[in-house]
Parts: sequence; C-alpha cells; structure tokens
Amino acid sequence: MTIPYRIGLGHDTHRLGNGGPLRIGGINVPAEIHSIGHSDADVLLHAITDALLGAITAPDIGRLFSDTAEENRGRDSADFLIEAVRRVRAAGFEIGNLDCVILAQQPKFASHIDTMRARIAEIMDISVDDVGLKAKTGEGVDAVGHAEAIAARCVVLIHRSAVA
Repeated sequence: MTIPYRIGLGHDTHRLGNGGPLRIGGINVPAEIHSIGHSDADVLLHAITDALLGAITAPDIGRLFSDTAEENRGRDSADFLIEAVRRVRAAGFEIGNLDCVILAQQPKFASHIDTMRARIAEIMDISVDDVGLKAKTGEGVDAVGHAEAIAARCVVLIHRSAVA
C-alpha cells in the first residue's frame, strides 16, 4: 500500500551584503542589506523549493538549477518554485500546506509577512490559508544573529491527488 501523504523539509542560508533591497518570499523588502547568491538569492523560495522536491524524492534545487549555470545567474527564484510545484503535481500529488520560518537578525518582517504569504500562494497556485510563515531573530548567536547571514526553513505536506 502506498502512503497517501508525504512531508518534505527544506533549508537554505545565504550570506548578506550591504545595500538593498532584500529579495525574500518573492518580494523586495526595503532594507540596507541583500542576500548574496547566483540567482536572486531568495532564501525562502529556495527552502520551499527544496521541501517540495524532497517530498517527492526528486533531486534538490542545487542539482536541478546549478549555481554555476549561466542561465541561472540573477534568475527569479519563483521559476525554481514553479518547477518544483509542477514536478509535485506530475508525480500525482497536491500540496496540503507549508509552514516556514525566516531566520534573520534584520530587517523586521512583521509588516511583510502577509504580502509574502500571498505571493508564495500565487506562485504555487494554492490558497494563502495553506501558507504559514513567521520570522525569528538569531538572538545575537552565530552568523544569523550577527547579521552576516539569513536562513529559512520550511516543511510541506503533500497528498495524493484525487485524480492520480
């Protein structure tokens, strides 16, 4: 018997540099910092993408979208997430929900959470009610707490499609 549910766990970390805005959750957040990476370095969309890919035991984001490939330089991370959603659905699953956390000392995200949730839901073609998101500081500990890095974690639940 095949289990009708699967979970996936995603994580990503990026170094921070001076100058903004900060691209996260598919939006630009006004900030004096930005994530450093080969693509647009959207740490949250990367974590969600890896969680979805993990749930279907597909190759991770780094194997699908190499950080040495020229076509991925500056690329919108929404493209990666759209492909992960496509693969989940092609495997006969639908997305149940996701719960994510942004780990950053700065900026404060409270006023941007609902906009990010709406953008993520739009990209994934799911209800905003199925997108959980919160932000936590590093409490002055490690690279996140010293504002040298930003990280995100995400867990997703997928279930077999009724038409699969």
